[in-house]
Amino acid sequence: MALNFVFIAFFVIAFVMAIFQYFVNGLDIFSLLVQRTFDDAANAADICIGFVGVFTLWMGIMRIGEKGGAINIIAKLVAPFFNKIFPEIPKGHPVFGNMIMNFSANMLGLDNAATPMGIKAMKELQKLNPNKDTASNSQIMFLVLNTSGLTLIPISILALRYKTLNTLAEGKGLELLSASTDVFVPILVTTFFSSLVGIITVSIIQKINLLKPVVLAYLGGLSIIVSSIIFYFSSLPPDKIQPQSSLFAGVVLFLFIIGFIGLGVRKKINVYDAFIDGAKEGFETAVKIIPYLVGILVAIGLFRVCGALDLILDGITWCVSFFTDRTEFVEALPTAIMKPLSGGGARAAMLETMNSSGLKVVPGGLAETFPSFLSGVFQGSTETTFYVLAVYFGAVGIKDTRYALGAGLIADFAGIITAVIIGYLFYAY
Repeated sequence: MALNFVFIAFFVIAFVMAIFQYFVNGLDIFSLLVQRTFDDAANAADICIGFVGVFTLWMGIMRIGEKGGAINIIAKLVAPFFNKIFPEIPKGHPVFGNMIMNFSANMLGLDNAATPMGIKAMKELQKLNPNKDTASNSQIMFLVLNTSGLTLIPISILALRYKTLNTLAEGKGLELLSASTDVFVPILVTTFFSSLVGIITVSIIQKINLLKPVVLAYLGGLSIIVSSIIFYFSSLPPDKIQPQSSLFAGVVLFLFIIGFIGLGVRKKINVYDAFIDGAKEGFETAVKIIPYLVGILVAIGLFRVCGALDLILDGITWCVSFFTDRTEFVEALPTAIMKPLSGGGARAAMLETMNSSGLKVVPGGLAETFPSFLSGVFQGSTETTFYVLAVYFGAVGIKDTRYALGAGLIADFAGIITAVIIGYLFYAY
């Protein structure tokens, strides 16, 4: 529903701005708006076609891991922690399995598998809910953890960035230095902090004791790992950050591939058949994205070319300039603003920022601009809060969501702030 209003608003605002430009400034931008719709529609289709191959590959790899038992392994690792942050659920209740499977699928980028698992978990939680019209504490904690979206492998983001960066670099005659995986570590760090803020926020409201040894061990251990990553990269010279980040991302991602194949062999599944099964689903999903991406990318393009987006960003830049001279991040904010509303809208906003910001010439070749880089981090920093709440609560008939939206948005805001800080730390150009 939110995306419907956004879509309509962008077209109406573009029309109003065009009339204003014509009668007040004497400028005819109607033909420019129409031409932009054609250009953006073609661009969206081109991006999706190039996106198909990479997404198909990784969905095939993910299916190997899924059938090899990767989700079950993650479930066993986090089960003791979940018992503590969901105190109202009886220990050993079957709903824990559904919840952990949902979170594990989200962490591995298996969105299509995560949603049905999440709805199933929500239905099981509803059976424990004494007030069927009002969200229970456990349901709210579950939803906020979903919206904060800890991510290990952001498949779709890496695939879209790969296609877009290479398309922008075509015909320039210079080596492309930026890689699609440059955002891998920043997204990992950012989603950890947004998840941590989400847990703390809900725990304070629900008066859950986070100082228990098991909880401290999990949160403390993860905090040490993430802090070590930040400390290591912050200690590097600026020209070493990007190569080390790419190396780290490459090693981790390839270890996942080898690990998933190893699990498949260990479980004696047909690894190649599992890959093909997942790849087919990936191909179908990539094709299904085309209409959604065309619609919202055209709408955002109109919103930008009519001057409305520039007015908003100029206003934000003016406000931010009172506190700091580093205002480059403002150009990437459309992605951060769209993400809680719609994953498709944020995806289109990221691509719009990448295309409008373009590449810049640096010593040795071409590199993406900071807004382009940060928009990728924003895209992976949180989940689609409004969508998740609407789908999950709607599936069980919850009418009073209590503080679920507020807590989810607090986690989203924490993710945005962290993304900006981490973005400046990891951007090397």
